[in-house]
Amino acid sequence: MANILVVDDEHGIRELLSEILNDEGHTVELAENAAQARAARLRERPDLVLLDIWMPDTDGVTLLKEWSATGALTMPVIMMSGHATIDTAVEATKIGALAFLEKPVTLQKLLKAVEQGLARGAVRKPTAAVPQGPVFAELQSTSVVAVVEPVEQGPQAHQDFGLDKPLREARDEFEKAYFEFHLSKENGSMTRVAEKTGLERTHLYRKLKQLGVDLSRGKRNHA
Repeated sequence: MANILVVDDEHGIRELLSEILNDEGHTVELAENAAQARAARLRERPDLVLLDIWMPDTDGVTLLKEWSATGALTMPVIMMSGHATIDTAVEATKIGALAFLEKPVTLQKLLKAVEQGLARGAVRKPTAAVPQGPVFAELQSTSVVAVVEPVEQGPQAHQDFGLDKPLREARDEFEKAYFEFHLSKENGSMTRVAEKTGLERTHLYRKLKQLGVDLSRGKRNHA
């Protein structure tokens, strides 16, 4: 999953976006102004930025210009605003913003924009070296081979995920296999799986239902 920076001066919007994106499996960094956004950009190297236009210290368009001028605009940026004009949205796009979301942001539009942004960012990034160790992902020309540390029992720890599928479909296949693996390893314990995956129990349950994971599978495998 991706590391996403959310920049907005409204606490409620930051928390809402953070909850949605965390529920999708992403890591979220929050900033309430341009100063915090600059620091987070240097510290976290986000894969995507959701940037509010109207902020008290420096507006989002000015920050976008700054990143562009200094060569720091290396990640996709999606602008957000509830008051911006069409001219402002066009200006931001010309500077380098990938898209513009009008507040209040709907769940469907947010997830679609994030998915497109991450897909665009993945194309722009150079291929990274494959890390060594028991858990790693090996990129091949037509598929991603996910290899996880094997256990004595449970679902197969080696699976192929086709790269020729739409991003969301391929991601859902990986997430389903990931959660099924941990459910089997933890004997179906939602509490332990939540701890392992870093998700709150309610978010985890909703995610499993969304992916169509059989919640009794882990217990059957260890019966």
